[in-house]
Amino acid sequence: MEKLAYSINETARALSLGRTSVYSMIADGRLDAFKLGRRTLIRAESIKRLVRGED
Repeated sequence: MEKLAYSINETARALSLGRTSVYSMIADGRLDAFKLGRRTLIRAESIKRLVRGED
């Protein structure tokens, strides 16, 4: 089963970016993030949309 959400570190690795860039994209609204307890997770569909250039 495919993952529905990724951690900040997993997202950074997948996009070949740093954590600061990922947090910046969250703040800009380019990535859809949510909190689960203390963890910040990025929705998989949001990452795919960014890669496809649909933001």
